[in-house]
Amino acid sequence: MAAATSCLASSPRLTLGASSRRRSWHPRRPAAHRCAAAVDGRKTTVQSKAGDALEVCRVVNGMWQVSGASWGRAQPAAAVDAMLRYADGGLTTFDMADICKEIRLLLSAAHARGPAAPYPFAFRLRGARARTNGSPMSSTAARAVPPAAAAPPPLPRRLRPARCTAGAAAAETTATAGPTRVTTVSNRGDSLAICRVLNGMWQTSGGWGRIDRDAAVDAMLAYADAGLSTFDMADHYGPAEDLYGMFINRVRRERPPEFLEEIKGLTKWVPPPVKMTRSYVEDNINRSRKRMDVAALDMLQFHWWEYSNPGYLDALKHITDLKEEGKIKTVALTNFDTDRLQIILENGIPVVSNQVQHSIVDMRPQQRMAELCQLTGVKLITYGTVMGGLLSEKFLDTNVSIPFAGPPLNTPSLQKYKRMVDAWGGWSLFQTLLQTLKKVSLKHGVSIATVAVRYILNQTSVAGSMVGVRLGLSEHIKDTNAIFSLELDEEDMNSITEVSKKGRNLMDIIGDCGDEYRA
Repeated sequence: MAAATSCLASSPRLTLGASSRRRSWHPRRPAAHRCAAAVDGRKTTVQSKAGDALEVCRVVNGMWQVSGASWGRAQPAAAVDAMLRYADGGLTTFDMADICKEIRLLLSAAHARGPAAPYPFAFRLRGARARTNGSPMSSTAARAVPPAAAAPPPLPRRLRPARCTAGAAAAETTATAGPTRVTTVSNRGDSLAICRVLNGMWQTSGGWGRIDRDAAVDAMLAYADAGLSTFDMADHYGPAEDLYGMFINRVRRERPPEFLEEIKGLTKWVPPPVKMTRSYVEDNINRSRKRMDVAALDMLQFHWWEYSNPGYLDALKHITDLKEEGKIKTVALTNFDTDRLQIILENGIPVVSNQVQHSIVDMRPQQRMAELCQLTGVKLITYGTVMGGLLSEKFLDTNVSIPFAGPPLNTPSLQKYKRMVDAWGGWSLFQTLLQTLKKVSLKHGVSIATVAVRYILNQTSVAGSMVGVRLGLSEHIKDTNAIFSLELDEEDMNSITEVSKKGRNLMDIIGDCGDEYRA
């Protein structure tokens, strides 16, 4: 009982006498996890001689404390949030009684939350069911329900963000309106389920502000808790791989085992063009595994600087061998052009994806690359999709050519993609594009950046798009999650395409995908 009281007091969600204003779901869940039983022996089944059975958690959340003022006044919104918090921590059985009138208030509050999706009792998350007289019964109440009792009406579910996992993809796609948020990249039996919007960690490498490691890991947990659980990094992105290692250990300690399975860490290896021996390749892969604190890299994306040096094939063959040995789950590329991708595939390398620059301004991947991807099944993961933030309201109706007249181009990504704007058509045409995107965004009640990402996700062979995260400095979780419910109609797509095509063809100016790094 003392432990339960400690849990109750330490949970910021069950604040007695506090404002009833709903708070956001905080990524930290220490109280629930301190009280959670070990995974082994967490559940038991109670059964009658007649065969009625119910699976319950062996530590039950008692709700007597909501029955009167002796414990303080419980605000329904805060209390329901706290119940969800306990359930998220694996404590999924709640005990109550009909004499506690406040229970009805809590259930009414749960009714008023969330979309109208079938979810018997909003706090039953683990799917435990019992069968009485042939009917499934929710596991939220531990006491038996007489057969003649009228079943309470199902409560609308407060949808938690869909998780980016293959096993949960079908269920979560059903629960989430609009386009799916999960996809699988695969080749010859190798596969990996990823979230279609990836958290890009280039911003940890310097130039966007000083990164506090603890704050950055807290931010990563917030993104993962919001359903954005795929992270993209590289061996040369400053502390990115180390941050992921700290983050994944927090997940192991503070989240249920099934949550850990949802997390995906994609990294890149960008070696100098030296001789690619087995030992050299393996040493570098082991370094990333150690920094990320994983037995096997979910995905290794390989970059090569100089095509005149054919060592990239040697490196990829060693990488494939390491995959067969269990040190890498999937092999991928970054910034390879169409011709080299074809050569690599012809050499038997099981490439699942190629990460390339792709935005409304830079449509090069939809030319030769997308055609080869359609033929081979290789998918595209895109970066630069919001052009470092240029594709946003912040730069609408501005003139950055006049010093101090517009927002400063004060990050490496803003400077990089401003050069792309200049090559494509200049700032005036870019303003026309922003105005078009703003019109579409107002129509759907979302941001310009949300429309820009959705447009690229709709393109041929695109599996996922990157949105950079400035961990601990700023966040855009709400805008990012809005991408999954946004559906652009034919008029929207055509209006954006029309402006995109008014610019120059960057294939003629820069070359194929990745050629900007090899000029």
